[in-house]
Amino acid sequence: MKNVLIIGSTGQIGSELTMKLRAEYAEGNIVAGYIPSAPPTGVLAESGPSEVVDITNAKQIAEVVDKYHIDTIYNLAALLSAVAENKPQLAWHIGIDGLMNVLEVSREKKCAVFTPSSIGSFGPNAPKDGTPQDTIQQPRTMYGVTKVSGELLSNYYALKFGVDTRSVRFPGLISYVTPPGGGTTDYAVDIYYSAVKGEKFVCPIAPGTFMDMMYMPDALRAAIEIMEANPTRLRHRNSFNIASMSFDPNIIYAKIKEYIPEFEMEFQVDPLRQAIAESWPNKLDDTCARVEWDWKPQYDLDAMTRDMIEKLRAKLKK
Repeated sequence: MKNVLIIGSTGQIGSELTMKLRAEYAEGNIVAGYIPSAPPTGVLAESGPSEVVDITNAKQIAEVVDKYHIDTIYNLAALLSAVAENKPQLAWHIGIDGLMNVLEVSREKKCAVFTPSSIGSFGPNAPKDGTPQDTIQQPRTMYGVTKVSGELLSNYYALKFGVDTRSVRFPGLISYVTPPGGGTTDYAVDIYYSAVKGEKFVCPIAPGTFMDMMYMPDALRAAIEIMEANPTRLRHRNSFNIASMSFDPNIIYAKIKEYIPEFEMEFQVDPLRQAIAESWPNKLDDTCARVEWDWKPQYDLDAMTRDMIEKLRAKLKK
């Protein structure tokens, strides 16, 4: 990678990935693609080039690819899970019609493409514990349907046209930088904010509901490492299971209380998010990622909790 376009650069993952890529590839162009309603601000806007790139506009994508001699596209444009259930047509338009635009431009311009998938690509018929790399994927949400479709479409372009497509299935991502934006796993971000602010946390996910989670620094490393991996080692491409930790609300609550003993939590379950969560795996098997490109997380629940509390206290001045 040298000249990179990040589509969706102001979102939850994109805002942090853009900055990390700019730090690691300072000699190249790391272009922050954004839509006019969500422009980059602050250091994201000041640290490198930015261009309006609407994923539904193939001509716009192609023009930016040509202008900056882009060789790699990170396609991060998508609606999050709960939002996608309320706007299924828009979720498909962005997630699949938009992906087709990216793949077509990449076929013509010889770009590599990263398009993240998710634990949401599995459904209730997949094994819940130790969910294999290759298993049945029958999601019952539009979010999951777009993720499975995106995996298949990316594989098709790799096999049919030789486009270098790669992907990981992200667990729920936890970060102190970007506020949550409508994902089913976002409770695991909100809970830290409530704890540091000294507020009681109202949990929308029922006790006993386990989901895979990952601290954002590990997720960013995975997104970069998979694109840097030796292609001759890759038996899979779209998409790799990656895992770091799995917990339910009571486990993360207990861990936070080790550092903030006065913290309190109660449950008010959101039926939509709970139904989505129950259809997802408890814990993925990421053996293939470990074998094929040496994936290994650096953060567990305790290390993440210490860092989240420290960083949020500084951010919120608590």
